[in-house]
This record gives sequence, C-alpha cells and structure tokens, in this order.
Amino acid sequence: MSTPSDHSPHWKHDGVRVVPGDRLDANTAQTPGMDRKAAINFARVGAQKLWAGTVHIHPNAKTGAHHHGPLESVIYIVKGRARMRWGERLEFTAEAGPGDFIYVPPFVPHQEINASPTEVLECVLVRSDGEAVAVNLDIAPAEAPEDVAWIDPTHPG
Repeated sequence: MSTPSDHSPHWKHDGVRVVPGDRLDANTAQTPGMDRKAAINFARVGAQKLWAGTVHIHPNAKTGAHHHGPLESVIYIVKGRARMRWGERLEFTAEAGPGDFIYVPPFVPHQEINASPTEVLECVLVRSDGEAVAVNLDIAPAEAPEDVAWIDPTHPG
C-alpha cells in the first residue's frame, strides 16, 4: 500500500493547479454566437476525464438541435438568463438564472438559448471528457435559431 509520502515528490508539479481567470485559453473549437475559453483540459493541466471553461453567449443566440454523445454536461449560470429545450421534438423547456446549475445527460437532444435579446449570457461549462462531442440533429428546433446559430463547424454531426 502506498502512503502519501511515496508520491509527494511528484505532487509539486503534478498536484493541484490554479488557472487564473485572466489566463483562460480561447484556442478552443469556437461556435458562432459563443465565446468559449478552456480553463481545465488535458493540454492545460493534464485532465483525463473532464473539460471545464467559460462560455459567453451573445444576446438572442440559439443553437440548433444537438446532443453531446456519451458526455455529461453541467452549466452554471453566472450572469443572464438561459433557456433550455429538450426532448425528441424539443418539447420540454426550462429556464435558469444566476446561481442555477443545468445538467444535461448523455445523448439528450437539446437546444441552448440565450433568453435575452439584449444581454450576454455568461456560464461556466463542465463536461465529463476532454473530447469535444457535438452531434447536430436533423429535427426542427422548437425556437428557430435567430441571428447566429451555435452549430460547431469543427464537429459536424
């Protein structure tokens, strides 16, 4: 059985990491209508099983229908108002505001919407893998994308 002292020489460089908020990495797959920045991923800290970062979603921006394959996602609302639609026809809806968490299970068809036509929606996003998975679905979104669609051109369905 190993003890904490057996690993301590490695912990200095392979232990806890702090990523300053002003040093997030914008060199991520970007989607029109969203400004995504990585804080925690394999390249930055060696994370094996998750991705975390920030997402600023432009006013009135809406995604098309999509899911994230086997990944689980958590969205924490910092500022603004988010509307989520989900289901086979995006028939279910819920809204979230500052301090609220949204959980999106694997394979659930959904649409993400900035519910404000004038204010940016600021979120923290955590996914259960560092792999970017976005599967665009051929179903009509309940609220047709306006102004800008969040369809990630680097990860087409």
